[in-house]
Amino acid sequence: MAGVNKVILLGNLGADPEVRHLENGGVVANISVATSESYNKNGQRMEQTEWHKVELWDRLAELAEKYLNKGNTVYIEGKIRTNTYQDKDGNIRYDKRIRATNMTFVGGRNEGNDTDPREPQSSQQTQDASS
Repeated sequence: MAGVNKVILLGNLGADPEVRHLENGGVVANISVATSESYNKNGQRMEQTEWHKVELWDRLAELAEKYLNKGNTVYIEGKIRTNTYQDKDGNIRYDKRIRATNMTFVGGRNEGNDTDPREPQSSQQTQDASS
């Protein structure tokens, strides 16, 4: 039976995007997105914030580099990816990230992202099954 690996986030950037231009011409951007939820505990309002590592490739990375800044609100659709690596002490480590397949800027000029009205506010990128 096939499974579903789909993530939807609506949150705020904790920092400006970190963008790398690769030797092969590709572009990758890493962003940190905060999502918050409120709940009531013993009559007191509580808030919990989760931080998500999001990886954007190619056109999505270019859009992030051009238009996103710390504090901007962004809607992300993607899938969870786990990277396995060995640390300097030889221990196996796991790093979970969201690989974005769709991104929509939420807000607008008032939020400080100075978007060009001729540019798309939403971009979708499809990935083949091997990525």
